[in-house]
Amino acid sequence: MPNQGMYTGALKTVPRSGAPTPSASVPAARYFRVPRALQSAARSFIETGAVAGRSLRQAASVVFVRDGANGLEVLLTYRTGVSPLGVVTFPGGLITPADAEPLPWVGPSPAQWQAVLQAEDAGAAHAAVTGAIREAFEETGILLAGSDSMSVTEHSDGLEQMDAREMIAAGDKTMAEYLGKRGLKLRTDLLRPLARWQSPDFRHQRYDIHYFACAVPVGQKFSLLASKGSWGEWLNVRELLATSGQTWLGDRIGADSTRSLPLEELLTPGVLCILESLARSSNAVAFLAQKRKVEIKKAEIVQVDGEYMLAFTSPTAPGTWEKCSSQLYRSTST
Repeated sequence: MPNQGMYTGALKTVPRSGAPTPSASVPAARYFRVPRALQSAARSFIETGAVAGRSLRQAASVVFVRDGANGLEVLLTYRTGVSPLGVVTFPGGLITPADAEPLPWVGPSPAQWQAVLQAEDAGAAHAAVTGAIREAFEETGILLAGSDSMSVTEHSDGLEQMDAREMIAAGDKTMAEYLGKRGLKLRTDLLRPLARWQSPDFRHQRYDIHYFACAVPVGQKFSLLASKGSWGEWLNVRELLATSGQTWLGDRIGADSTRSLPLEELLTPGVLCILESLARSSNAVAFLAQKRKVEIKKAEIVQVDGEYMLAFTSPTAPGTWEKCSSQLYRSTST
């Protein structure tokens, strides 16, 4: 990866239109260019005077982090098409009805997760947490599960497991069935909640994405799902963000839909904000130890000098957890 020095920001931080320049304590509006593939949808939304977006589908994503030789690294994957998760994003996907089914569980209760995630109810929180772990397992083979609260399965590769991942991804087997057969329980206590980002109103498909963070359990390594995975890689976060405006990542992936595209065309505002948060952390432990209040964020479509842009404010800096959230950060031996 080219060494560009310290990251100086993929987006300009500017005051909201017509508003005075904010003080350091007031978040400023930020503008993110609408990717070329979505310009037509944005134009149609603006020109028809639409005021309400399409309904939101629930999704979940896991940000896997580790310490590399030159700093904090994150696992990114490529998605074909124009997924609301982004062209380049963290492992994740849609929450399914099966994610709401009871299954062996270690960690905070669904009611506790509900309070932290601002979920509609405990069942929705249960589905979001289960969906995040399931999607990560399907896409990467990384399994956050163990026989009890003090253990995590170590081996997550091999043909048998790949077959199981394919069956789960196809809906031919549920996560509960897979865990039950092996005497495993979900280690939901290994997840750290980060944020919720909702797709802009103009998108034809809109997701309400629950983002979590986690370290890869000892003894496990990622492998792409054979039937769907085409690119996935650990990347140094600061070096990646230093390629802002460049085509380095898109060319590295090498797909027709990524070549010659700058970094900003491949990410969503939510993914970018999470990467920026990672870049401010000294190491993986420091990032995972930060206590955050989950915010629900959505970028709004606007026109700036005739150009379609997404306006938003970054999530607030890490602060003190609400009392109901503190149990998620109790130290647990793995």
